[in-house]
Amino acid sequence: MSLLERYLVVAVLRGILLIAAVLTVLFSLLAFVEQLGFVGQGHYSAADALICVLLTAPYRVVQVAPVSMLLGSLLALGGLARNSELTAFRAVGVSEARIVGAVLKLAVPVSIALFLIAQFVIPPGQLLAQRLQATASGEAAPLRSASGFWVEHDRQYLNVQLFGYGNVPENIDIYTFGGDGSLTSYVHAKRAEIEPDGTWLLTGVLKKTVNATQFTTTKLDTLPWPSFISSHQMQLLMLPPEMMPPVALYKYIGERKRLDQQAQRDELTFWTMVSIPISLFGMVIIAAPFAFGAQRMQSAGRQLLIGALLGIAFQISQQVIFYLGLRMSLNPAITALTPSVALLAYASYLLRRTYLELR
Repeated sequence: MSLLERYLVVAVLRGILLIAAVLTVLFSLLAFVEQLGFVGQGHYSAADALICVLLTAPYRVVQVAPVSMLLGSLLALGGLARNSELTAFRAVGVSEARIVGAVLKLAVPVSIALFLIAQFVIPPGQLLAQRLQATASGEAAPLRSASGFWVEHDRQYLNVQLFGYGNVPENIDIYTFGGDGSLTSYVHAKRAEIEPDGTWLLTGVLKKTVNATQFTTTKLDTLPWPSFISSHQMQLLMLPPEMMPPVALYKYIGERKRLDQQAQRDELTFWTMVSIPISLFGMVIIAAPFAFGAQRMQSAGRQLLIGALLGIAFQISQQVIFYLGLRMSLNPAITALTPSVALLAYASYLLRRTYLELR
């Protein structure tokens, strides 16, 4: 990468980071206002609400990334065009294609950074926020750690060692004690399916019953267990699909398919994550005509307004197509990728038309 291209990339990156910071703060402020509605429940305070908002801020960074890419590119390229710097670039032999290509290269590390945030930052932050809100509100929350979680009720202890795919408890141990503190039964299960009424259907069960000094061991394929964990407590242990790590979500979808279970919404969410890099490329390309075409003399405010409208239109179309695909059971990959692919195709058309006009 030449020195001029590096200068261009740094200018665009600054614009993207600035817009991303502004949008994240704006939406975090709205989230904080929403959290204030819970203040006063138990010991939940405004400080707790602020911490919850900060813990979930990385999710908003990923959500605003495509629009930030568009507005940041418009801000930077528009500024370079108004200062005649792009004209100077072309005068020394840097073509429009190289300028756009240099900015497009920026979408690759941005995509990698967003993946790392989605994989390693968002899930623990969301779980911490959920637990903080529940604890401060006065509701008992299961104790979750890297090795699983423990919860106790009426001399019965539940340990789930794995909760990796978001909704499927695995490697489950249930200990039941009598009034004198002695162990009366022990149940180990490979996994559990949570029924709509809250019952856990344990599978791959090994049950041991203690009667005086005698142990009775029984192996069962399935065993219904009336769980004492409330639905809200379970939500504290489960992540919504859009906040699950992408790799875990992919494995979870495969597991549900293996069990012949519906995973339409989860698949749509996963492919929406996959579409983010495509939308980033589309946002960069659609910003280029504003810098090279007849619109380059427009004010920065007008360019940002147009970019904001384009970004809002893209987000709305993405949401509409998402729910249409969910309602009509359309192919998840095609449904989720359609808005981003259409954006990329339209942006390429606009850029080509602008390039021909300049010639």
